[in-house]
Amino acid sequence: MAAKVRIELNHDGIRELLSSAPIAAECEKAAQRIAAAAGDGFEVTGQKSAGFGGGRISYGVEAATYEARLAEAEDKVLLKAVSSCRL
Repeated sequence: MAAKVRIELNHDGIRELLSSAPIAAECEKAAQRIAAAAGDGFEVTGQKSAGFGGGRISYGVEAATYEARLAEAEDKVLLKAVSSCRL
């Protein structure tokens, strides 16, 4: 019979990791790749805290021009551009 395995997470360590500068830099790079793949008129929104208690760093990409908003509404270019940041 196999022994049971118990995994205990270090929640404070995970919180610290998710709010660290290297993670923030990777998130910003991913947002830049998505904005570039979406095309002209899309820009990265600034860094903000997300999640319960604001513990995680996040970036967003938004349509900044009318043409970009139209492309998103008709062709869902942001949804397609998200695949550009997958590893």
